[in-house]
Amino acid sequence: MTHPPTTRRFIFLLLDRFTMLPFAAALDSLRLANKMGGTTVYEWLLVGAAGDFATCSNGSQIRLDSGLDGDIAAMRDDVVIVCGGDAIATQASRAVLAWLRRQARTGARLGAVCTGAHVLAKAGLLEGRRATIHWENHDSFAESFPGVDLHRQVFVDDGTRLTAGGGTSSIDMMLHLIGQAHGADLAAQIADQMLHTAIRTGRDRQRLSIATRIGIRHPRLAAVVERIEANLENPVSPPQLAADAGMSTRQLERLFMRYLNRSPKRYYLEARLARARQLLLNTDLPLIEIAVACGFASSSHFSKCYRERYATSPYRERGVQRAASVLTIPERKDTVLALAS
Repeated sequence: MTHPPTTRRFIFLLLDRFTMLPFAAALDSLRLANKMGGTTVYEWLLVGAAGDFATCSNGSQIRLDSGLDGDIAAMRDDVVIVCGGDAIATQASRAVLAWLRRQARTGARLGAVCTGAHVLAKAGLLEGRRATIHWENHDSFAESFPGVDLHRQVFVDDGTRLTAGGGTSSIDMMLHLIGQAHGADLAAQIADQMLHTAIRTGRDRQRLSIATRIGIRHPRLAAVVERIEANLENPVSPPQLAADAGMSTRQLERLFMRYLNRSPKRYYLEARLARARQLLLNTDLPLIEIAVACGFASSSHFSKCYRERYATSPYRERGVQRAASVLTIPERKDTVLALAS
């Protein structure tokens, strides 16, 4: 006798300024599973700290089913997905963290998309676990939560914890779950409907190759750039980079100027400053710790280089960003969306 499939419930926690794409991609994967499967195998609820609506980073608003103080609580077979986005460090309020810890105590599976992993980690729910987060937030997350086994894959399934890097990686994570529960054929049908021509696995990395990303076709130069990006805290000198790549310092200089229009030293400095800016905007680390993490010997030298690069001081940059994070996005009544299961 064949038993009808059970219905699994997903609860999406929409943080303020969450990004629309990973949320919508995850939700529509569930909708299509119901459609392609011919029966309701998934249901979903939307919750948020605001109670009535959640505002995403593009200014649109999503109607919620409940606030965090409502009567919606996860059950053991539920999956709770934290949807993060901009200014994620400011979204980990006491109410949000307490709500997540309550859901964890029920035994529900907890997940996150985009930057939502930051809030799960802040709640202590990723300690000792494998996880991923959007590549732009990878370094700041690693500095803030050293107890999390952080990876650069599109998604990570660590049993009762699920994390996806954002963007279309939500599709891959959801197809992974749907395939586990209902078979690879259904997952493939959903991917076909979504024009998702290649289903990525938990082994696939988030970013394009360095050669593709910066538009170079010189393998030795790409290898040097990769080494630079992997050694921002302890910079390697240009002569050493050249020697290890099997070329002279002069040859390395010519390659950088020809393909990247800057010297190796300048490229290295800009890479370190870019990482410092991410740490500045996404963590509460003191300035000296950020400086050291990016290969600067002192906060004064770091501040000088930062000001020359970004025309503002690190202190001012952080202050402006935090001020902007508390500004409310004006309500746009023409972009209120109500989603039904």
